[in-house]
Amino acid sequence: MLLPDEPPPCRRLYPDATSAFLLTADHAGRRIPHALGDLGVSEADRQRHIGWDIGIAGVTEQLALQLDATAILQTYSRLVIDCNRPPAVPSAFPEVSEATRIPGNRGLDDAAKQARIQAIFAPYHSMIAGEIAARSARGQRTIYLAMHSFTPVFHGHARPMHAAVLFNRNPRLSLILADLLRAEGDLIVTENDPYAVSDATDYGVPVHAERNGLDYAELEIRQDLIATQAGEAAWAARLARLLPRALAQLESSAPQPGG
Repeated sequence: MLLPDEPPPCRRLYPDATSAFLLTADHAGRRIPHALGDLGVSEADRQRHIGWDIGIAGVTEQLALQLDATAILQTYSRLVIDCNRPPAVPSAFPEVSEATRIPGNRGLDDAAKQARIQAIFAPYHSMIAGEIAARSARGQRTIYLAMHSFTPVFHGHARPMHAAVLFNRNPRLSLILADLLRAEGDLIVTENDPYAVSDATDYGVPVHAERNGLDYAELEIRQDLIATQAGEAAWAARLARLLPRALAQLESSAPQPGG
């Protein structure tokens, strides 16, 4: 599906970084393979949140640099295939996103879906899985940090929260991070709202973090706060300051052997 002159489905930043944090950005890009045209979606709509997580690539790139952390970012639009969905669920290939129809996704057969899976989804998640395995082999701890952003208005309803932390079976690091964000004094921070993580609706956290027994946090930042370079830089700096504190609290609260 991807032509030789098109970028690869994912990119890895700072592979030799020493931090325990491994950053992922499932919806960092908004490209559409040339073979798929524009999926019948206007450029204006592809620029909206339905096409990608606005601002999260810039935050993730800067945060990885400041933490000395490896980051893996996905290149192509979630309208092509949503890399945070099990491929078998309908929302992995959305025919409607919010209220926008996606004509190029209507009536996809198994072969068309498999082509997108093999070109984009599989390489991205193979890179993440390989990174986790390599870190384990060399004795480097992995704290999985899933980076996302959310639209400030959804179906006409304003979302007042500035950020949210999400979790499934292991809430520990997400809850610590939520408390630290609230302690900043200028943020409304929610837990599992406006989204929650589950095996049926999510892929990254259940598969890469929970199946491997990793501590993790999934972070959502409201898009209007990171829609500019200044906003991206401010949030990267904030998180670079708070995440080491969150990790220190996580380690201090861990059960001790024989305790």
